[in-house]
Amino acid sequence: MKRSTEYPVLLFSYGTLQDKTVQLTHFGRELVGQHDAMLGYAQSWVEITDPQVLASSGKTHHPIVAPTLEAGAEVKGMVFQITEAELAAADAYEVSDYKRVEVALASGLTAWVYVQA
Repeated sequence: MKRSTEYPVLLFSYGTLQDKTVQLTHFGRELVGQHDAMLGYAQSWVEITDPQVLASSGKTHHPIVAPTLEAGAEVKGMVFQITEAELAAADAYEVSDYKRVEVALASGLTAWVYVQA
């Protein structure tokens, strides 16, 4: 995936940011991406209580990831090309249980992702 000048930011999602309704609500468009994975992370679940996030995702529990030493650990998801403004919209969507970090993906790409804070 080559970075476009229109969409210079890469964002990896393993959860609700892959949902079409969430994308339309927060980005105003459906994102196009490719399958990828984060290595060295394990997924669990976090309860969501923020009314706006609940309204857009329709889910009371969202996946969340944290680093692990477990051999072969990986979290599959999608990597999307987005704009800086869309990254700010993603920051606003995520609750305080998450923090945004840059990670190297299995493909060799580097992307922003939201992990356990």
